[in-house]
Formats: sequence, C-alpha cells, structure tokens
Amino acid sequence: TNADVGVNIDVNELKANFDALCMCLGATKPRDLPVPGRELKGVHFAMEFLTANQKKLLMTKDGTLESAWEKDHWINAAGKDVIVIGGGDTGTDCIGTSMRHRCKSVTNFELMPQPPMERAPDNPWPQWPRIFRTDYGHAEVAAVTGKDPRVFSVMTKEFIGDEEGNVKGLVTQDVELTDKGPKAIEGSEREWPADLVVLSMGFLSPEQYVTEELGLDVDQRHNIQAVYGDFRTNQEGVFAGGDCRRGQSLVVWAINEGRGMAQSVDQYLEMKRMDDSATTQAQSAFANL
Repeated sequence: TNADVGVNIDVNELKANFDALCMCLGATKPRDLPVPGRELKGVHFAMEFLTANQKKLLMTKDGTLESAWEKDHWINAAGKDVIVIGGGDTGTDCIGTSMRHRCKSVTNFELMPQPPMERAPDNPWPQWPRIFRTDYGHAEVAAVTGKDPRVFSVMTKEFIGDEEGNVKGLVTQDVELTDKGPKAIEGSEREWPADLVVLSMGFLSPEQYVTEELGLDVDQRHNIQAVYGDFRTNQEGVFAGGDCRRGQSLVVWAINEGRGMAQSVDQYLEMKRMDDSATTQAQSAFANL
C-alpha cells in the first residue's frame, strides 16, 4: 500500500528482481484547461475530487471519520455552486457525487452540440448510435431541480477569483461546430457562479516518469508501444496492457487485455524456463568434459 512505483519504489529494481513486469498503469494523466485563473483554489481535476471522496468513505466507520484527514484533503461540494467541465462516465460521477454532498447547484458544460434524440442519417447501424442519453447523474439532478444539468456548445474562457485566491465564477463563450472544429461565437460571453470547478475532459496517457525510467518506447500520444495480443514492449520481460497501451478506454477492454497479457507472460516465462534449463544442461555437460 501507499506504493508509487517510480517515486518511492525503484522500477528498475523491480525489473531486476522479477522475471516479468506487467505495466497496468491506466491512462491517469488528465487533460488540463490552460485558461486565465486556472491556478485558483477550488479548481480540481475530476480524479482529485472523486478519489478524495472515496478515501473519505473508506476512512469513515459508523458515520465517523477516524482521523483529521478530512481537513486538508477532502474536497467538499456541500452548499456550493459546482460546475463540471466535460462529460463521459467520469463527468457523470462528479455530478452524482456533488449531489450526494448536497451542493447548492451543479452545471455540466459540454463542448460539443447536443446529440439528436434519434440516429442522424450519417450515423447508420452498425455504427455506435450518437444520440442524446441521460445517465444516472443527470437523472438525479433532474429529479431534484426539475431540469437537466447539461449546457451544450460552450467553452470556458477564464476563471474568476476573489481576493483570497478562491474561484468564485467563470466566463464561457458559446461555440459552433465547423469543418475545422469548434469555433467561438463573438459576443456570446456569459458569467457563471462557481465555488467548485471540476475538470473532466478525459485523460491523455499514463504517467511518464515510469515509462521514461524503464526506457519504454511510446507512441505519439505517449502510450506504451506493445502489439495487441503479444503485449511485449521494447524492453525484455516488460509487458503492457489496458489504457496505458491503447489509450483511455472502457473497463471491458482492460479486462480483455489483462487476460491476454497474463497469457503472454505465461508463455514468455515458460519459454524462459526452458531456455534456462537448456543452458544449465549445456553448462553441466561442458563441466564434465
């Protein structure tokens, strides 16, 4: 526990002490939002918010927190105007968690336009249906407030802070989708109150300090290079699978690649055992000459 390989555990020492090393790092490096005011207190990445909440739950027994951890680590949405920037499963979890904290309000910004209720002509079967969906977080907000928390076709232009360096709001600009991507609409700026802003805009790659220390080859997105089905990296005895290899994806792919990697490692270790046995026999034969 409390192990951070590459920080408080030497990854090269692990590699030296074991016959095989499996990289199951996930894609935990979040996409940031480099706009004015990003440094303000109260602007957090989604996993900072969700992880702190989960740790608090795990440290609570019979309704009582068992340490003073909460004071310095917990991110509390209670009584606050919360804005979640970005969607997906992670964004929905941030919305639902804010509701459970009894936030004052929660709003969810989406850069893309609202999807249609039914398939568009350019989205035929068997393509994944790009239609409007309501997840549990959106439903919970609607059940309490009477409206969906999502605001579509909007981008954040800047964060606004108070005299003590806390976020107190943000400014957005409406966007339209063009052939070259989203384009800001001049004169569409709006200001929103926000005591807590959660950035849920996806993940870029695995943390690079581990891959760099091992000297692993990575692709242009900094994911570890390893062929699907084989899962071997450019370093002998090092394998990679899941999000750290394929990029941010679904848990079913992580399960699939975990099983595949285990099989590949088993084959590698069996071949290594046979090679080591053959080497030992050859050495014994020469020793008896």
